[in-house]
Parts: sequence; structure tokens; C-alpha cells
Amino acid sequence: MITDAHAADGEVIWQPEPEGGAETGVGRFADFLGGQGIDVGTGYDELWQWSVDEPEQFWELFARFAGVEFGGAAGPVYSTDAMPNTRWFPGRTLNFARHLLQGHEGTALIGIAEDGTREEVTWNALRREVASLAAHLRARGVGHGDRVVGILPNVAEAVVGLLAAASIGAIWSVCAPEFGPGAIVSRFAQLGPKIVIAAPGYMLGGKDRDRRAELEEIFTQLPTLEHVIWVGRHTSIPSIPTQVPAVDWAQAVAEPAELVFEDVEFSHPLWVLFSSGTTGIPKGIVHGHGGALLEEMKMLLIHSDLRPGDRYLNVASTSWVLWNALVSALGVGATAVLVDGNPTFPSIDRVWQIAAAEQVAVLGVGAGFVHSCAKAALVPMREHDLGALKSLQVTGSPLSADGYRWVYGNVGDIWLSSMSGGTDIASIFVGGSPTLPVHVGYIQAPALGVRVESWDEAGNPTRGKGELVVTKAMPSMPLSFWGDDGTRYHESYFGMYPGVWRHGDYIEFTHRGILIHGRSDSTLNRNGLRLGSADIYMVVESLPEVAEALVVGAELGTDYYMPLFVHLADGAKPDVTQEAITRSIRENLSVRYLPDEIVFMPGIPHTRTGKKLEVPIKRLLQGARLETVADLGSVDDPVLLEEYARFALERHAVSP
Repeated sequence: MITDAHAADGEVIWQPEPEGGAETGVGRFADFLGGQGIDVGTGYDELWQWSVDEPEQFWELFARFAGVEFGGAAGPVYSTDAMPNTRWFPGRTLNFARHLLQGHEGTALIGIAEDGTREEVTWNALRREVASLAAHLRARGVGHGDRVVGILPNVAEAVVGLLAAASIGAIWSVCAPEFGPGAIVSRFAQLGPKIVIAAPGYMLGGKDRDRRAELEEIFTQLPTLEHVIWVGRHTSIPSIPTQVPAVDWAQAVAEPAELVFEDVEFSHPLWVLFSSGTTGIPKGIVHGHGGALLEEMKMLLIHSDLRPGDRYLNVASTSWVLWNALVSALGVGATAVLVDGNPTFPSIDRVWQIAAAEQVAVLGVGAGFVHSCAKAALVPMREHDLGALKSLQVTGSPLSADGYRWVYGNVGDIWLSSMSGGTDIASIFVGGSPTLPVHVGYIQAPALGVRVESWDEAGNPTRGKGELVVTKAMPSMPLSFWGDDGTRYHESYFGMYPGVWRHGDYIEFTHRGILIHGRSDSTLNRNGLRLGSADIYMVVESLPEVAEALVVGAELGTDYYMPLFVHLADGAKPDVTQEAITRSIRENLSVRYLPDEIVFMPGIPHTRTGKKLEVPIKRLLQGARLETVADLGSVDDPVLLEEYARFALERHAVSP
């Protein structure tokens, strides 16, 4: 129930109905534990404390509660090796696809095209397609550990591709089709895929986009490619001849087959998600069948209160980890609502139209979407029947206090669950519980089984603002980075605090809840989509007009500012260079990578060892003083850095 839609920052804005707690995922799990003779007290805080104090009990019993079927020999829940070498459920077997597909009836998927065309896919039809595609893949020699990749929009065929690959122990990866050929090749060439499932075109913003030339370029740079499956049902663009055998989707799933699930080890690779870093090729994050399944089920059953028969819509492209969560809703027995194209076309209100029309129970959006709705003065509860909506999940970036107030003033009496996690873990570190009050501007609680803390630079725990760290292993921490000998993995998470996962976010714990203060490193995070500065440098710095470039993303209150600083090559003209940069990013990456502003500077500042000063410049843009962001004695050109400080001051002076 809403307590006060106009509550001040930090005040309680929503309280759960006391009598409804037993029906929630939290309540049912606590009741299940009671049946096992475990008393976890009366509230979520006690349940969380037990989950991190007794992780072996927690994960064993949660797996049982979630209905996860293990094969193999029973043994310890996890090894005693320190992070990142901890191994979970050694000797146990399972299959991710089996858990998602077995035991459900009714509607599994609802697909909605940009033009409003709607389709329903029943569980039986989904199982038939997965079985047929898996048999097609097997017949072409795909087996354990082989890679099957998709270049696909958010359509049913992408879901079938993931589940078919998983069912036979192959490894899945997918890119949204709007990514440029360079961005796709930099990801998939690492994997050496046998099979590509691709759409020759896709709908976006009311236009049918032709991708044939780009796909031809991509295929020529994948020497391991043996077979192409074309998904042309959602576009008028025809497929193209290929150097390797190719079939249309209808042919690939034409032959009926038995649905067979290969039992694989708990840590057998399931998928590779790409989260670009600040240097080098994009990081291929490898997750295992068991770790991904347990964390996705925990996030959905407990922290989303998703129930069998619920309809779940998460506004996400196939390249975002939240698409994996959307697919994983099948494992709860919920219906996944897939929205193809631009979900906010022709207007931002379309998301609410779909939520109402499809009677969505749990809706996941980015914080940027909520802020845009507030700026547009939308009142969804007045324009639409949102009676089925019980929860709004917000992720991607911190939700402002005004965002909380907008939700309760304009969406209605629902549970607002702000959460923060990452592609790295395919889950969340902190999130919500439907049994706790919601405070304006604050995330409710740490996630079950996650010992998350705030640490200062010296490695001391603090209740104040500090680095988000996890001091005990989680099942879905990456098995590895693809092709990495462990060095890059270690540097990414364990370089600052040995043996402790440092995520790269600032976090703060208070008696009202949890605050996420944005990135503490130079990773770009625009509306929840992690972008690699290395991708941008590769495209921009290859232009003859550009001597060097530097990109940063700065959280500025509710806004996210992503400028690209450019040092022109001798003789280059700013207007021509700006046009070339924009065109190159559109063609080789995607519009998602376009900067908010291109700023021409006399040079790019570095440390004396040659590292670009991304974090100091980000902090200058956030209002920090020059003397606090960098030791000028370690900078290659202190005068140049002063130029950036002046730019930041001038920008603050003209910002509203």
C-alpha cells in the first residue's frame, strides 16, 4: 500500500500489506526452510544473514526450493578454493534448458512486433521447436563445447536458439543486429562459432533495416563457420548466398524430433556474455549451466516475486544480460513477453500500453526510462489499466528520488524494486524484497547469498560510500574470460583487493537502505548497457582525421553525460571530423555508442606510463577539483589537464 507518494528523500513511500507476506517468494522460501527445521526469524534481514552465514545450507536448500534437478554424485556445495577458483557443486550434473522447458503448460512466449503484430508460443510449440533445432544442430556435428551464435533481435527464434544450444551442451552467444560488423566480429571471432543464426534485416524505428552487406562482411571473418540459419520471418529483407551451407529457419525446425537434454557438469559453459573493458578486445564472460540457473532463479523467485503464470516483460535487447533474465523467467513457469524493435516507438508510452494490454505482472525497465517518463509528464495509471502490474523493477543506473516519487504518483500502488547487478554475474548484488518498505531513493537490501560490503581504499569495511565488494564467492561468478589465461579476469575484479571481488561501483549502506553512486572506474554504463571505451577507440582512432580520442561516462544526478574528447590530426577540420566520427560509430558499432557531445581538445592527457586519464576527467565533470583527481606529478602534461578542468567548470556554469 502507498503511504505517501510525495514522501521526502529517505522517507518510507510504500509499505507491503502485512497479510500478503506469506504468499511472496520470500515468505514461501522461509516457510520451506521451516519445514526443513531451519528457523530464520521473522524478517528479510534475518533471512539474508542466515544465507551468508550458512552458504552451504542456503544454496543446497534454495536449489531444492527452486526445483533444480541434480544428477551425478552428491558432495560438497562448493570447494574451499578462494575466489576466483571456487567451484560450485562439484560432481553434480544438470541442464539449464531442461529446467526452463519441462513441466509447464499454456503460453510460454508472447512476441510483439514494432507494428503491433502479436503472436503466442505455447510451451508445447516451444519444446517442439527446441527439439527440432537441437536435432538439426546435432546433425551438423554440433556437440559439447561447440559455439552457436546469434545475430538476432528480441524474437522467439533467439530464445529457441539459446535453449537448443544449451540442451546439447553447446555454448551460446548473441548480439543484437544493430551492432556494426566490427563490434560483432571482435566478439564472435574469439569464439570460433560453428553455427550462426542470423536475421538478414530487422525492424527499428519504423524502418526495415537491411543488414546483408554487414553480414557478408562478418561471415568472411569467421573462418570456423560451417553453417548459417536464416531468420527472415520478421523482416522483408531476403537472405543472401553464403560460402557455407545455409537453410531458412523453417527448414531447420521442420523435422520432428525427441526433446533430449544432455546432462552436463554444474560448471559446464552455458553462454558467453560480452562486457567490453577499457582496453583490448571485448571480454567474453563465460557462465556455467548451474551458476546461471541458480542465480537467475533466485533473482526471479525471491527478488522479483515472479510466480507461475505471471507475465514478465523486461525491456531489453538480446545484447543485454537482462534478456537472459527474461528468457530465464520460463524456469519459474512464467510467460516471457518479447518486444521486438524499439519498445518506445512511436512514443515512450508504448511500454505502458504493452504492459496493460498483456496484463504484465512484473515489468523491468532502466532508470533512464523512468526519468524520461517523468520528464514527459506521463500518467500511465490514468491512461492504462495496470491492474495486473504488481512490481516495477528498475536497473541499469541509480534511480533518483524524484523517480521514486514519479512511480508512486503516476503508476500506482505497486512494489518498486530498484536493483543493481551486472553482466559479470548475470544476477544482482543488491535489490528488493516485497516484504520490506520502500524508502525514497534507496535500494531495499542485499540479495540473498551475497556478502556485499562497502570498502575504503585501504580495504577496510565502511558503512559510508566505498567500493562495492563481495567477500564470499557467488555461484554465477564467471568461470573464466574466453581465451584468457586468468590474468585479465584477475585484473578486472581482484587487482585492488586480493581474494575479494571489486565490482567497480560505489556503494553506501544506511539504515534506510542502500545507495549506488555510479561507477568507480572508467567503464561506460549508459542506461544499464555496458559499453567498452576500447570499442570506441578502435573505430574512432582508425580515422585519419583523429590523432587520439578519450571517452568518459559521468553520472550527473539523474543524467548521464558521455562526451568524446578528440585530438585532431594535423590539417583535419572539426566539422568534417565530427561527421566522420558519427558515421563510423553508426556503421561499425551502433547508435548506442554515439557520444552526447564531441569535444575537440589540443591533446589527450595520460599518466607518465601512457594510460589515458579517463577516471580523473570523469571526476572533473562530476564537480571534483583538479587537485583531488590526479597527482599532477604523475601526469604527462599538467597544463593540458588544466584545460579539461576549465572545460568541466564552464560546463557546470551553463548546465541547468
